[in-house]
Amino acid sequence: MKGLSDRFNDLRSRGQGYVEVRSPDREFPVLTLAFRDDHAVVHLMSDTERVSLLVGDGTVSSGTEVDVPIMDDLAAFTGDFVLDVDRAWDLVHDFTQTRAAGPLGEWCEM
Repeated sequence: MKGLSDRFNDLRSRGQGYVEVRSPDREFPVLTLAFRDDHAVVHLMSDTERVSLLVGDGTVSSGTEVDVPIMDDLAAFTGDFVLDVDRAWDLVHDFTQTRAAGPLGEWCEM
């Protein structure tokens, strides 16, 4: 967790970033955190065919779009799927401890 936390803090100091978290001994699930400034989006890849977005926390209104980096490109998401970056980081931390995505919140399968 220390290495992940250091990486997140480095990216946070740059104002944006993208991290993937998975178990060291399993390919799935994969949790991703993409953020820019104070806004974040969390994806869950359950397997090669299933991707879900964590429902937002009301930080941004549903009609507003926020751009966050996904891999090397910016992607736009409506406020329906945007969280406060500190809240999102707390959820990623919880996931690293439990490897359970369900308790993190409501998921919307894409």
